Amino acid sequence: MVDTVPAGRPKAEVKNLSFYYGDFNALKNISMPVHEKRVTALIGPSGCGKSTFLRSFNRMHDLYAGNRYEGEIRMFPDDVNVLAPTVDPIEVRMRISMVFQKPNPFPKSIYENAAYGLRVRGENRRVALNDKVEEALRNAALWDEVKDRLEEPAFNLSGGQQQRLCIARALATDPEILLFDEPTSALDPIATASIEELIHDLKTKLTIVIVTHNMQQAARVSDFTAYMYLGELIEYGVTDEIFIKPKKKQTEDYITGRFG
Repeated sequence: MVDTVPAGRPKAEVKNLSFYYGDFNALKNISMPVHEKRVTALIGPSGCGKSTFLRSFNRMHDLYAGNRYEGEIRMFPDDVNVLAPTVDPIEVRMRISMVFQKPNPFPKSIYENAAYGLRVRGENRRVALNDKVEEALRNAALWDEVKDRLEEPAFNLSGGQQQRLCIARALATDPEILLFDEPTSALDPIATASIEELIHDLKTKLTIVIVTHNMQQAARVSDFTAYMYLGELIEYGVTDEIFIKPKKKQTEDYITGRFG
């Protein structure tokens, strides 16, 4: 599965994070590290706050009125609180990219999908775009399949290829953290295995946080696991320990299928 627990400072530190949709308290005082160049899985029953927690990292909730954060998510090495109102959410999303549950390529060519974030940043030099697009597609294990059809519409790709294109789009801006929100739930087993293998390869380059309903997937791909229930963090630890010998009965009941 995974490497030993890394030493040193985490890539991010969640401190006393609470989140509100209007008056509804969706996340309650969550604190945990996110280790650098490791995969952290968020597990728990539907509606427990996993996706809400994930989307806090790149300020996706800012897109809707009435949402409110309390607490901090600090990123290192610069020790910046990405939730601070003085921090630009657009810059946060460049540092922390996201891949969603269903493949969502833009109605553009394969090339322009991969180049999208770079163009948003103001990069329009063709040579620079070409280099970064190829690098991103290679890192998403897609280059060899699409290098001769870059000008074709992204919708011509299969579901698994579209999801890898979305990963390439997220990687093109050189993010430090990559968020996955159930990235294989809409894919067949072969495409799912391809994405899981890709996640394993990507963690040599950046830090990953993944929401998954699939216990086997969490065990396969993650180094650390956080079990959530009703907006609270019940247990966090090394994945092997969480799955083999959880400290909390709630966690054990969920993992063994007695609950949730």
